[in-house]
Amino acid sequence: MAAAPSTSARAVAARVLCQFSAKQAHVGPILNRLLAQTEEKQRATDLVFGTIRNLRAIDAVVTTFSGRRIERINKTLLAVIRVGVCELIYNPQSPPYSVVNEAVNTAKKTGGRKQTGFVNAVLRQVVRHIAERQVDLAASHPMRTLVQTPLTGCAFDTDLLPDPDTDPAAYLSVSFSLPQWLVEDWLGAFGLEQTRQICFGSNRRPSVYVRVNPLRTTGVELAARFASAGVDVEAVAWDDDAPGPACEMLKVRGPHAVPGLAGFAEGLFTVQDIAAARAVRLLDPQPDWRILDLCAAPGTKAIQMAELTRDTARIVATDIAAKRLEMVRENLARLGVSSVDVVSYAQCEREKAEPFDAVLLDVPCSNTGVLAKRIEVRYRITPDSLRGLVETQRGLLAKAATLVKPGGRICYSTCSIQRAEDRDVVGEFLGANKQFELAREELILPSAEGFDCDGAYVAILARTS
Repeated sequence: MAAAPSTSARAVAARVLCQFSAKQAHVGPILNRLLAQTEEKQRATDLVFGTIRNLRAIDAVVTTFSGRRIERINKTLLAVIRVGVCELIYNPQSPPYSVVNEAVNTAKKTGGRKQTGFVNAVLRQVVRHIAERQVDLAASHPMRTLVQTPLTGCAFDTDLLPDPDTDPAAYLSVSFSLPQWLVEDWLGAFGLEQTRQICFGSNRRPSVYVRVNPLRTTGVELAARFASAGVDVEAVAWDDDAPGPACEMLKVRGPHAVPGLAGFAEGLFTVQDIAAARAVRLLDPQPDWRILDLCAAPGTKAIQMAELTRDTARIVATDIAAKRLEMVRENLARLGVSSVDVVSYAQCEREKAEPFDAVLLDVPCSNTGVLAKRIEVRYRITPDSLRGLVETQRGLLAKAATLVKPGGRICYSTCSIQRAEDRDVVGEFLGANKQFELAREELILPSAEGFDCDGAYVAILARTS
């Protein structure tokens, strides 16, 4: 029996986007369900993520050259157009005629002649007004150039963007498809140039980093294992003053499905961003400590603590989301970690009888430091939702304070770079709890340079004896 013909990556990407609502669901489950329709799985994935990551900029182009508001365009046709515009702007190697022709053919299968003609007309207008598909960003007209990388952009012959000199927040918001209120918050906290770098870091294609499991292998051995499987990696160079031993980490080059990487099934590594690894390193867990990970799922930091203490500390891991604790158990089993005891949140309440040497509190947050990975967040986070998260963070920090012994410490960490969730929460806590003092604080901003990384915040709060 002949195999069913494979659908193109562009057509699958359009189908995914047609079913996706940025404010209501994650794109992952939809993408995973439809990827089986194409042999070009990585390309389809890149088109979906690229379109969502740059959606506001893409829609500015569609609105300009279609003469219609986005809301007035048929949802199915809009998905086809968005994928086409994404490829024309952000994949300058793709031939324009191929992008346009395939979009037209995809539209034919779902609409009539009029709809097909509309898709054709919009995309040809876009092609006609692109002056150069890849230019030096520094030398280009800012209101006519959509950012591709920190060095390059796609130049048009028409103004598409707000004036960066008169309204930098609006300019960065459209250029990087980020909420304007969020950009304004960054501008107030970090200034223009640093905010621009945060935007690049938030829109990068994030590298994959793996943390070597020292209980089972070494960085040299794992790198050799990857090399024999044809996977190119680079050792991460640590240059910091964290008190504990450095974690061995490798940067994986090129797109790879993590579960298929050599050594994954044997538990030789854990995927973790280099910024996320800082929290445990600054906590510096010791082998004789009793430690609570209060928001543990999926277990990455609990396992990191076990690895740094050679699996000899007594670690309790819990999470209010009971179903996610199964992920912790699965990861512990895969990595061969035995010093972590996974308990329910209710059972954890009974652990108060014996205070902990340390509490790791990786709180639920806005995720504004990890927008490159959690691309939908930019369309969901609002000032109101941020305020709700802050209330949750305050409550969790107050709870952690009741669980740590005199002389112990709390590691408060987020993957947010918002002061309201970081320094303000910690400062308010210290003001109300004089028995604690700030031992260490660190804010890492998203970066697209060198060993690119996400954003993260860590505060080590020491309880006085």
